[in-house]
Amino acid sequence: MSEIILSPGVRSNLLALQNTASLMQRTQGRLATGKKVNNALDNPTNFFTAAALDARSGELSALLDQMSNGINTIQAANNGLTSITTTIQTMQATVTQARQDSSWQGQSFSVNTAAIGTSALQQLSFTGGAVTGTQTIYLNDTETLDGAGGFGGGTSGTTGTLTIQAQDINGGSPVNIAVNATDTEATVIAAINNAVHIPNFAVDDGTGQIMLQDTGGEVITVSGTAAAAVGYGATTTSTATAGPVQTVDNLVFLINNNPNLAGFVRASNNSGQLLISNLSTGTLTVGGVSNTSIDGSTGTTTVGGNTVRTNLVASFNQLRNQLDTIANDSSFNGNNLLTGDQLKLVFNETDTSSLTIQSTAPTGINNAVLSINPGTLTQFQDNAQLDTLLTVLHNALITVRNQASSFGSNLSIVQNRQDFTNQLISTLQGGSDALTLADSNTEGANMLALQTRQQLSTTALSLANQANQAVLRLFQ
Repeated sequence: MSEIILSPGVRSNLLALQNTASLMQRTQGRLATGKKVNNALDNPTNFFTAAALDARSGELSALLDQMSNGINTIQAANNGLTSITTTIQTMQATVTQARQDSSWQGQSFSVNTAAIGTSALQQLSFTGGAVTGTQTIYLNDTETLDGAGGFGGGTSGTTGTLTIQAQDINGGSPVNIAVNATDTEATVIAAINNAVHIPNFAVDDGTGQIMLQDTGGEVITVSGTAAAAVGYGATTTSTATAGPVQTVDNLVFLINNNPNLAGFVRASNNSGQLLISNLSTGTLTVGGVSNTSIDGSTGTTTVGGNTVRTNLVASFNQLRNQLDTIANDSSFNGNNLLTGDQLKLVFNETDTSSLTIQSTAPTGINNAVLSINPGTLTQFQDNAQLDTLLTVLHNALITVRNQASSFGSNLSIVQNRQDFTNQLISTLQGGSDALTLADSNTEGANMLALQTRQQLSTTALSLANQANQAVLRLFQ
């Protein structure tokens, strides 16, 4: 098959037109894709360099997602700590309210002197409430201990220590009185009464002997190196005998100075009647009474407990339960920093920079870690125990605040790395774009120029063909 022979002019113009078409195709591709380098054939160096930059940018973009999840996890934990702080502060308010409450229930009793009498020992008993076991107070017992020897108007002649002990004296603990050889009877009597803080506890029996008498009806024990010098043996103990009925003031003194009733039962003189206040949340049973009369009988009556403090115990425990519930609910995407979970955040594509976040306590934040135990009725009826509980709650707040501060520092680190990574990704993408992206303005101008060139090439090709057409006219 013979080839078509084109004239040199036509062929030259045809080649120019084909080249223009090729350039237009390339320019159209750049305008369509926005890139001047679409594959390795366009520019191998730029293509592979841009690909590496894009790959790193993509890896960092993936890390941004886990950073974002990490920030949300920390914020969820921080929200939990904020709520826990509020809960503990409410618990503090509850304990403080209980500490300040004095809604102790009480009952007044008249003293039936005739029914008590002086022929047999009669008792007033207390059980229940905060009292341990059964505690009794004698209603008509007067302990008297008379020395066997006397001063005889002179001195004791002995230097030593006189030890006196009774349940209603010094909380039941021994009281030691120094006795000098030159002391007179009056000096020793004054020293004893001053030491035990009971007027006329020690008196002269009228025969030069020192007589000890306790209207509280408590057994008196005398001992010490100077005991014999003031008319007693090495150890002498009084014997309980029925005597005059105690006055209301004496009963108040006996009850309030009984170490086994102190802080649990309070007595006072209410217009000539004995007012018994129950300093507990439980019911106190008073024995030796008939209705509102103290008569030494087998009858009993009850004094109710403090209902305000009882209700506050329940409120405290409800708040305590909420504390653990809040901690358990402070999770994000299955990760809970308040229950001891670890959160590892990776900051670069080679895993050489990371941060592991965990609570300061391995098990997280909960009642056990904060040492907040359930409130009890016994605890809420005792102001000293409530003071201790307030200290525990204060320390718990410090722990929670320290944990919040730690998470806050971690959050700042992650947010800083997130900002840095965003900036780095922008830099990498900018570098990649500079190597591969086309300038749309330039390419647009190129397209217009190529379209003009194509039109001119088409015209030139037409002119080149006119020479051949002239030959054809010779045959017409």
